[in-house]
Amino acid sequence: MGQVATALALALLAATDWSPDGMLGVLQDVFGRRHRFLPALVREVRAVYRTAPQDAPRELAAVIRRSTALTAALERARVAGRPLVIAHHPVSPGSEDRQEPAPAPAPASATPAPPPRTLPALAALLEVTPGELDWLADTGGWNRRAPAGPLHHYRYEWRSRPGRVPRLLEVPTERMRAAQRILLHEVFALLPLHDAAHGFVPGRSALTAARLHTGRDVVIALDLVTFFTRVTAGRVYGALRQEDTPERVALALTGLVTNRVPMRIIGAMPPGGDPDERFALRQALAAAHLPQGAPTSPALANLAIRRVDSRLAGYAEAADATYTRYADDLTFSGPVALRRRADAFIRGVTRIVEDEGHLVNRQKTRVRPAATSQRVTGIVVNEHTALPRVEFDALKAILHNCAERGPESQNHDGHSDFRAHLLGRLSWARDLNPSKAERLEREFARIRW
Repeated sequence: MGQVATALALALLAATDWSPDGMLGVLQDVFGRRHRFLPALVREVRAVYRTAPQDAPRELAAVIRRSTALTAALERARVAGRPLVIAHHPVSPGSEDRQEPAPAPAPASATPAPPPRTLPALAALLEVTPGELDWLADTGGWNRRAPAGPLHHYRYEWRSRPGRVPRLLEVPTERMRAAQRILLHEVFALLPLHDAAHGFVPGRSALTAARLHTGRDVVIALDLVTFFTRVTAGRVYGALRQEDTPERVALALTGLVTNRVPMRIIGAMPPGGDPDERFALRQALAAAHLPQGAPTSPALANLAIRRVDSRLAGYAEAADATYTRYADDLTFSGPVALRRRADAFIRGVTRIVEDEGHLVNRQKTRVRPAATSQRVTGIVVNEHTALPRVEFDALKAILHNCAERGPESQNHDGHSDFRAHLLGRLSWARDLNPSKAERLEREFARIRW
């Protein structure tokens, strides 16, 4: 059935007339004769597509493959012992593979170019040949099956965590990282995200997220398990197609930013963690997923999780709550009514998260009423944003000791530029709470460098 559906799809995409008669004519050419089921097939296809889906040959083939008319015709042919014979197999119309000249470099002040719409344009953007693009995208999963060697796109580092499941860093090679960085800045940075996303988004940060939760009666924090690895290639591909990315380009982009971990690496997982969590991690790593270590993974995770953000934002709004997400940290805040039904609210959030293919780390779920220290991504938000008291006191002590004993006495971690290090911490404290930071700045002014 697959070959027949593909042939019919290519024939329809090659048709110059997307009318019932025009479509029927090219389908008859495929078989060299008129079959009784073809008019019904044309009606089913036109019920889905009013115009030819030139950017989606695989999608069109899938629609034809599920067609009631074709399924019934193939079954009748099987019973009769007379299979449907393809007389003329059409070639791809090549709408996405036309050779195009590489675009001229744009002036620095020019508006960013739109994402590439063809494979040659994508190869030109990455400054690779079509063959190199196919190798980098690895849509056939060859890297996972190949023995260890210099042609692999990633190197792997297991990180043990006491009492927890180990973490696998998937570090792209220099060539793959260069391609991913181009895609990050030239393609993915241009795609829209949900307003709830604050991590790895230009103009947003942990601070912009924290400010939305100040002065609330309760702050509820949840954490997602193995965030990147649970964003599958299918979700990335679907998100790109939603942005009207042509099918073949979306497949290549998905291959460039996802990875399947070789079984020899999965088998070397260090001990640690719950058996069920270890099994789930093995399954996620074996499938194509966003690798933790690729520069594109945070941006693609934000893109692929937009539906989760949308559902959680709607759920929070119904409870008069505010929702933000910083990478895998989910934060909700609201009035007394939310505090009183926090357990039920968390169960609802968990159902939505699990329905979308992710998991909540129940051990990291926190409900913080106003009487406690409320924190969002490590920032205190009770009345206004501020450093946690322990961090503020520690930094103040370091600055005081630097002034009294000299900065060399406090550079325990061997920072090459200890002054710049302290200025960075002061700047963060000033961003969170300028009035309290003045006390720290007075101590810094006493230091003799």
